[in-house]
Amino acid sequence: MAISIIETRWDENDTALRALRQKVFINEQHVPEELEWDGEDDKAIHFLALDREQNPVGCIRLLPSGQISRLCVLSEQRNNGVGSSLLVAAEEAARAKGMEEIFLHAQTHATSFYEAAGFAVSGGIFMDANIPHRQMFKPLA
Repeated sequence: MAISIIETRWDENDTALRALRQKVFINEQHVPEELEWDGEDDKAIHFLALDREQNPVGCIRLLPSGQISRLCVLSEQRNNGVGSSLLVAAEEAARAKGMEEIFLHAQTHATSFYEAAGFAVSGGIFMDANIPHRQMFKPLA
């Protein structure tokens, strides 16, 4: 599958980013809207995955704290490398900004995906939006 990843800001692509997250997190995973729209998007660097026809198929964001969050891929595009490509783009941006470490809150079913990308679990399971999560870190040094 041929996809491209673009780096963007919320004010440049909020319609596409919002539609992806609405479909995956709010509609599919039943994340409450007030938790999804957390007020952090304006501060983040966003990455958008586009298919061959330039349709948005996934996204991720990198916060100034080094937290990677809101990784989502449309169900019909999963297991095609889209999520991995988005994760690599966010990690490269963090390195370019001189960050020494990145971290994320992984849904427990996805921890092996992040471990394969070099993240390590830290601490126990916690609930976020009624979904079990684990905190994970990756040093960039």
